[in-house]
Amino acid sequence: MPAGTEPFAADPARRPPAGRARRRCAWAVAIACALGAVPTTAAAQGVLDQFSYEGLHLAGVGIDAGALFSGRLERAASVAVRFDLGWFAPRVRPLAALSFFRADYAADEIAELETRLRDVVTDPTGDFSIDVGAVTLTTLAFDVDLQLVALTAGPLRPYVGVGAGAHLRFVEGPAIEGTFVEDALETIVAALNAVAGFEVVLSRSLRVTLEGRGILASGLQALTARGGLMVRLPQLDAR
Repeated sequence: MPAGTEPFAADPARRPPAGRARRRCAWAVAIACALGAVPTTAAAQGVLDQFSYEGLHLAGVGIDAGALFSGRLERAASVAVRFDLGWFAPRVRPLAALSFFRADYAADEIAELETRLRDVVTDPTGDFSIDVGAVTLTTLAFDVDLQLVALTAGPLRPYVGVGAGAHLRFVEGPAIEGTFVEDALETIVAALNAVAGFEVVLSRSLRVTLEGRGILASGLQALTARGGLMVRLPQLDAR
């Protein structure tokens, strides 16, 4: 190769310093990342801008009634008072509910308890018997949901949602009354909820609600199915 025509990289004296090259590379990567992050950040900011407390207000009050189903409890009635709290974002609304149910523990749950008690009893004659009797669970629950309303216009408005709550529990039963078992069962526990249902618009101020709710709490997995009426309040409510 003729003199003076060597490649740029072949002449060490003409190469840029290694530190400078690394700095240029780092700046290029940083600028590329920043440019790529601008649309993502703007999109995320746009989503967050949709959430606002300005649309929150008491928009409706409803009463529901139905049944509770659980593998650990006998089927029982469940009633609730619900409070629609307006809009938190487009098509997203918070709802609060105060609900109540009272149910006996299922027969197989009582039978299992009796079997466990027999296992710790020493009786050479084997003629003893154990009858625990009924044990009743009463629960007062406060729940808050975030519900996504699929349709905000028209006579039928389906929705789905998730939420959390607190369950205040009381128990009754002749075999556990006044014992540490009663003290252990009477407590406050957290719960997670999943809900799906729909509203039927009868008029501007009145709606029929039908809803199924899954409940997951300590010692309880249950499903409630309830229906009721929701009265819309005129204050700031255009739904």
